[in-house]
Parts: sequence; C-alpha cells; structure tokens
Amino acid sequence: MVESGKRIIALFDVDMTLTPARQRMLPNMVECLRKVKDKGIKLGIVSGSDLSKIKEQVGDNFAASADFTFGENGLYAMKEGKFLASKSIREELGEDTLKRFINFCLKYMGELDIPKKRGTFIEYRTGMINVSPIGRNCSQEERDEFFEYDKTAKVRETFVETLRKEFHDANLTFSIGGQISFDVFPTGWDKSYCLQYVEKDFDEIHFFGDKTDKGGNDHEIYADPRTIGHAVTGPDDTIK
Repeated sequence: MVESGKRIIALFDVDMTLTPARQRMLPNMVECLRKVKDKGIKLGIVSGSDLSKIKEQVGDNFAASADFTFGENGLYAMKEGKFLASKSIREELGEDTLKRFINFCLKYMGELDIPKKRGTFIEYRTGMINVSPIGRNCSQEERDEFFEYDKTAKVRETFVETLRKEFHDANLTFSIGGQISFDVFPTGWDKSYCLQYVEKDFDEIHFFGDKTDKGGNDHEIYADPRTIGHAVTGPDDTIK
C-alpha cells in the first residue's frame, strides 16, 4: 500500500504508453494497472483522442473503472465513469476562424505530394482539430510507413510551421503526436488542461507518456511543476 495518508494518482497517455500505436491494451498491461490500483493509487487516462477512440484501445471496462478519463486533453472529462465537464473549440475560436483554418488545411494538403493519401484528413473534435496529411483511414501498415517517411521528410513539422505563421494571431498551439497526425487547439488546452480536475485532491500526480520532448503532445503535462513526469518508450517500458 502507499504511504499512509498520501493521496497519489497516476495519469497515463494511451498510444505507445498503455497500448501499441492505435491498438488495444494487452493483458500484461491490464494486470499491471490492476496491481497499481490494489496498492491504493488512483488511475487516470489522458488522451488527445475522443472517448470512443479511447474505449477502442483500453476497452469499455477500464475506461469506466478508471478514476478519471480525460478525452481530448481533458476538454471532455469523466470521473469514475460519469461525465464531469466539457468545453468546445468552436465556442472558443468562433465559426469564422474555424472555417478559415479548415479551408487553409484542406488546400495545403490538396497540394501536398506524399507517397500515399487515404481519407479523413481533418477530424473535428470537441476540444481540438486533428490534422492528418496521409488521412486517418490508412491501414496500420500505411501508418507505420508514413511514420518512418515523416522522420526524414518532416511533413508534419513543415505543415505546423506554415500554420504557425499563417494563424499567428489566433492563439493556437500545435502538437505533433502519434504516427500520422498533429493536434491543434487554443493555447493552454494541452494535456496539462486536465490537471485542474485533480491538483487539489492529490499529494502526488505522476504522468507517464512517450511524446515528452518539446513539441510532443505529452510535453506540457510531463514538464508541468504539478506533476512528476515519466518518459517511456512503449507499453513494456511503462510496465517497468
């Protein structure tokens, strides 16, 4: 058990932290988290994805049994399986800015020459916009191929720099995460946004994530003074 009276919560990224990229959580991770919870440590999920995608990867049971589930960086928050709070990017940016941003992205990607393109290049979520140059409908094999290609071609990095210049007055943050996409959201709406729901109730907040370097979508919460950050390279490393 944890030190007497000490309130501790462990928050976990999903992709490449709890699960292989865009795949389901494996039994050894389920068992590991059960042991952690048995020690009196609370568990939370923090993902850039929406609730349906979180459930696809960690399963309905774990999403419901987690003490906190934060979808879209915490813009959609649940406590003990019940709705807690939500906030919309449309309300924050306004329809005109949102439309101008989406139109610019579609035009940019229409002129982008990369080896493969599939479908669903822009995904509108409650708290963010997810942009994928190859398209989220790609297969896992195509996802892996693009990820390797992007390491040298820097498609996402170049795209993000272009958007930063074009929308310098919109107070937006761009976060490259996963294998094929990047997230766009109002500044301050990164994963550290979720900490407002737990910071007063716990003595220690531990965060585990794989994209913890600057520019990665785990960086802000990992480096936040309110958390104890743990950088991992994959699910096996998280278990260790």
